[in-house]
Amino acid sequence: MKRSLIFAALLTTGSYVLADAEHGQKLHDQQCMKCHDSGVYTREDRRVADRDALVKQVKRCELNLGLQWFDTDVNDVVQYLNQSYYKFK
Repeated sequence: MKRSLIFAALLTTGSYVLADAEHGQKLHDQQCMKCHDSGVYTREDRRVADRDALVKQVKRCELNLGLQWFDTDVNDVVQYLNQSYYKFK
């Protein structure tokens, strides 16, 4: 029981390590670019200040577009955006 809880915690906290940025880019290009260009990620007054905020923003956009992504899809998009633009640790 204890091992399964530790394993679940590791998966939850470190899931971005396993994320597929290439898949995230495909999802991003297909869906996110319908509403905005990449300038939203590089502007000075961007709202996203850390990785948690990035996850929340991706989930917010996914919900607004009615995409019904799996958590892995959200993590993949977050991984792509973080690698390409944000560089959060």
